[in-house]
Amino acid sequence: MEKSIFTRIMEKEIPARVEYEDEQVIVIHDIAPKAPVHLLIIPRKPIATLMDVQEEDLPLIGHIHVVAQKLANKLGLKGFRLINNCGKEGGQEVFHIHYHFLAGFQEEK
Repeated sequence: MEKSIFTRIMEKEIPARVEYEDEQVIVIHDIAPKAPVHLLIIPRKPIATLMDVQEEDLPLIGHIHVVAQKLANKLGLKGFRLINNCGKEGGQEVFHIHYHFLAGFQEEK
């Protein structure tokens, strides 16, 4: 199976602007941001889609949510969106699960 771009980033074959990393995830800045803050939270474990998550992966999925909280606190954010595109029909382009962390939207007055 061919390595995903995310695996290649984690193996330092491709450069990326890393915001956070630990033993379970890496967080990078999206190269085509859709918001003032657009990060990708990527688990180190290669799971193709959210439909492929197993019960044994639940601690990892929970950890991703804790990392999102840490990012919000670190960046001084009051709110954010956490989005996962699942499968081709759901808009997923890289088949290694990842979450889009979007923030910095301006409040309408």
